[in-house]
Amino acid sequence: MRKSPAFTRAEPDARRASLIEAAARVLARDGVAGTSVRAIALEAGVSPGLVNHYFAGIDALVAETYAHVEARVAEAIDAALDVAGTDPRARLDAFVTASFAPPVASGELLATWIAFWSLVRSRPEIARQHDEQYAAFRARLEALLGDCGLPSARQRHAAIAITALIDGLWLELCLSPHAFTAAEAGEIARFALDALL
Repeated sequence: MRKSPAFTRAEPDARRASLIEAAARVLARDGVAGTSVRAIALEAGVSPGLVNHYFAGIDALVAETYAHVEARVAEAIDAALDVAGTDPRARLDAFVTASFAPPVASGELLATWIAFWSLVRSRPEIARQHDEQYAAFRARLEALLGDCGLPSARQRHAAIAITALIDGLWLELCLSPHAFTAAEAGEIARFALDALL
């Protein structure tokens, strides 16, 4: 008689994290239209009931996934800042150019963000998260610009302009990775920083 494999129960935090990762993969692969409790459960290898056990519906899971993806991007930027050290200009350059390197610059992450962005106009929770995430990004950028000597009266507009430049370069780099390199994107961004400072 063949023995059944031993069943091991995943810790709740680990199970929750695996469902969030599965949701991110489904959003990236299938977009919002293809994202459902059933599709995420299938991706995670669990029953749909388990998804509903951990999350109060698909909207709650998508919102948690947005926060998780946002945290991964913030971690990558923090790691770049750690490498840059204490020099204000090196930290500003690292903050700006971190978006052009993996794991931030990736087609899969782009697809996931597109799914999130498509929900901003129809889901208030996603719209709130989007606004908070971009405000936090710009606030960090303003502080770095201030550390480099940019007068406070110019920091907000400069942060908005640099954020738009980063987003545009990041988008094109993810969509057409052969059009230009991450190094070229960084050079363009540093040129813009030089002009602002």
